[in-house]
Amino acid sequence: MIGLRVDGLRVVYDGFAAVDGLSFEVAPGESFGIVGESGSGKSTVLRALCGLAPLAGGSIAFTGSGSGSGSGSGMPAEAGSKAWRRQMQMVFQDPYGSLHPRHTVDRLLAEPLAIHSMGDAEARIERALDEVGLGRGFRFRYPHQLSGGQRQRVAIARALILEPPVLLLDEPTSALDASVQAEVLNLLEALRAQRGLSFVMVSHDLAVVTHLCQRLMVMRRGRAVEMLAAEDLAAQRVQTDYTQQLMQAAAGFVRVGV
Repeated sequence: MIGLRVDGLRVVYDGFAAVDGLSFEVAPGESFGIVGESGSGKSTVLRALCGLAPLAGGSIAFTGSGSGSGSGSGMPAEAGSKAWRRQMQMVFQDPYGSLHPRHTVDRLLAEPLAIHSMGDAEARIERALDEVGLGRGFRFRYPHQLSGGQRQRVAIARALILEPPVLLLDEPTSALDASVQAEVLNLLEALRAQRGLSFVMVSHDLAVVTHLCQRLMVMRRGRAVEMLAAEDLAAQRVQTDYTQQLMQAAAGFVRVGV
């Protein structure tokens, strides 16, 4: 299993530090959450990790068993090489916007395999669809023929078809209704257990974070405010005034029992 170590991460846009000296670790096989108000830099962290945001400083490294075998272990802040991207895939927030509307599910899943020169595409695609609970009957459908939950399952299959050890989740259930959210969360947790995956998940929904994540980081203005266990957040055992304010803003949330 592989984890992550992030030291002094900085992302700057036009002189504004969206992420400012952020450091944290994700243990191999751990599910790690990032919460905070809108504009705190949560999603920017994920984009920086997978090479979609420009890095102005800091370092990112894979840790754990197998972290040195072509994964980019010890890679400095300019993460984002082809080998790096294969090891760290992302599931985006919007299942309606993250899939090409004119590509079939088959083509959506075949594309990453072709980019990374992975053979046995036929078997990999069928296995990926089975793993996310869709089956082969969905293979030649288009995104507009799928429900929101089905589209997000395709997005998860696309991220996992390269067999990455680390999965980045950017509000993966926020665009789905409550019943479908529970199904997708259960699917993600089952896949993490089966594959020994490490998760880094961003969410504004504290109930979702406390269900899926073991530890979490609270962010404000691009910096870490507090690190705590999910159980402590659910029990409102927090240390900082800002985290307390987040709890009050989300008053009435309950831990998801799915």
